[in-house]
Amino acid sequence: MRILMVGDVVGRSGRYFFMEQTPELKQQKKIDMVVVNGENAAHGKGLTPNIFAELIRSGADVVTSGNHIWDNHTVMEIIDTEPFLLRPANYPEDTPGKGFCIFPVGKKNIGVINMAGRTFMQPPMDDPFRLTEKFLAFMRKKCDVILIDFHAEATSEKLAYAHYFDGRVTAIVGTHTHIQTADEKILPKGTAYISDLGMVGAENSILGMEIEPVVKRFLTGRPSKFEVAEGAAIYCALLIDIDDKTNKPVKVSRIQLKERIAADEIRGRQG
Repeated sequence: MRILMVGDVVGRSGRYFFMEQTPELKQQKKIDMVVVNGENAAHGKGLTPNIFAELIRSGADVVTSGNHIWDNHTVMEIIDTEPFLLRPANYPEDTPGKGFCIFPVGKKNIGVINMAGRTFMQPPMDDPFRLTEKFLAFMRKKCDVILIDFHAEATSEKLAYAHYFDGRVTAIVGTHTHIQTADEKILPKGTAYISDLGMVGAENSILGMEIEPVVKRFLTGRPSKFEVAEGAAIYCALLIDIDDKTNKPVKVSRIQLKERIAADEIRGRQG
């Protein structure tokens, strides 16, 4: 089995490149399942019903998210009804939506958990370690493979979380920081890992946003309005090969694709 886990999709450039590349990747690399983080897909802020549908039509099977999932209020129209749309599980219990799902692939059940870190993150969340323990208590009985999108800021927290659950889940991938790390590996007890998948968004940007307003905020210390960057995109993901007999990962491959588009097309996207 081959599973592709894709980094945060940011804005229109990210959506277009995800829509263009994902079907081709699935066919070329014989991918069985795609998990993508969509919390920034709607102009860099949240997710809408139409954009969720776009991601699914383009090849996503499960869409995870993070602390920006609420930035576009229209997500409330689908957060409770779409079975494969997730928000971090460690929000308070009465929060709309759900933090896990089980997706069937052939005769196997693939469990996906969406969890958020607490270090340097807002708003405050419940303990992801103890809550994941509770999830695993019943998911391991129902699932052949378990994947976790750990949406967190600090690499130390991501690594601590991964080593704590090493050998008890199939894969743990970090999201949120939008910069793909080069530490993809299979941990000592058998869990596939990367500190951050990266993003699908404009390459010439700061985390998918226009450069100048971000620099201005650092220079002045004053608020400045961030706008999603347009232009040639980058597609970052992790491909995980899983042994069909043992359900354990045997290989991880970091994917980074770069778009090349003409200047007139860039201007058209901005229009």
